[in-house]
Amino acid sequence: MGIRKKLHALLGQEDLNFLLTNRIPRQLLTRFMGWFSKIETPWIRDGSIAAWKFFSDLDLSEAKKNRFSSMHDCFTRELKPGLRPIALDPSSMASPVDAIVGAHGPIEGTAVFQAKGFPYRLEDLLGSEEPLAAWRDGYFVTLRLTSSMYHRFHSPFDCAVEKVRYFSGDTWNVNPIALKRVEKLFCKNERAMIRTRVTTPGPSANQVIALVPVAAVLVASIRLHFLDVLFHLKYRGPEVVECNAAFAKGEEMGWFQHGSTVIVLAGKGFTLDSGLQTNSRIRMGEALMRWQT
Repeated sequence: MGIRKKLHALLGQEDLNFLLTNRIPRQLLTRFMGWFSKIETPWIRDGSIAAWKFFSDLDLSEAKKNRFSSMHDCFTRELKPGLRPIALDPSSMASPVDAIVGAHGPIEGTAVFQAKGFPYRLEDLLGSEEPLAAWRDGYFVTLRLTSSMYHRFHSPFDCAVEKVRYFSGDTWNVNPIALKRVEKLFCKNERAMIRTRVTTPGPSANQVIALVPVAAVLVASIRLHFLDVLFHLKYRGPEVVECNAAFAKGEEMGWFQHGSTVIVLAGKGFTLDSGLQTNSRIRMGEALMRWQT
């Protein structure tokens, strides 16, 4: 067995994986990685990207450019035009990201879950001050991004962004192993809530959709095109930013400086697209949910 397979097998042991990725100075290491990833010294940049390729399934063949100034530049890479067709059916919600489909299902009142036996409430995720009526008894889906994936996120509908709410927090790992062990993990980590209203003409018009990007160990910080601010672990600005930014379906909204998970919240009447299952992969632009009523 090669070194790469041995390491993957070792990290696949749940107790060891949890120990190595959580019982560490999470926030300190996350800040260090944010600094280290931006180093442009050629041997550090090239060595870091080479190590990243060795330990993951990183594929740069879709990248818009083939040379990067730093590992961070590689992480936030753009794709070649036309590689992510957008689901055009006005009743379909496009996936905002490339991801692996995690926990999903109906929102029971305001209760959702991160893994079997580990529920949490929208009040804990979005804050008790946030009006929750738009998502009560609706539908949710958790989208997990691996380190090697494309990390820019896009509008799921023609929509207007009404508000962004930022939550400082921890940086627990958000892999399936941690989600089975740490209660209300998403509610503890650094995150933001992007509240949007659908402007696509048709039956889903005026529905409220929320995108909740969640940070994780080594991966934090969010950049939004419509706000002149970087949300990160040292951010101490306003927690709520009212805004009015219009986006076409599939248009880029921003990117993770580093990123891990996006939770999508939709109102009553939506359901997950029939072709998707837990642990299946979805690409940005593919149908994620559909309006049913």
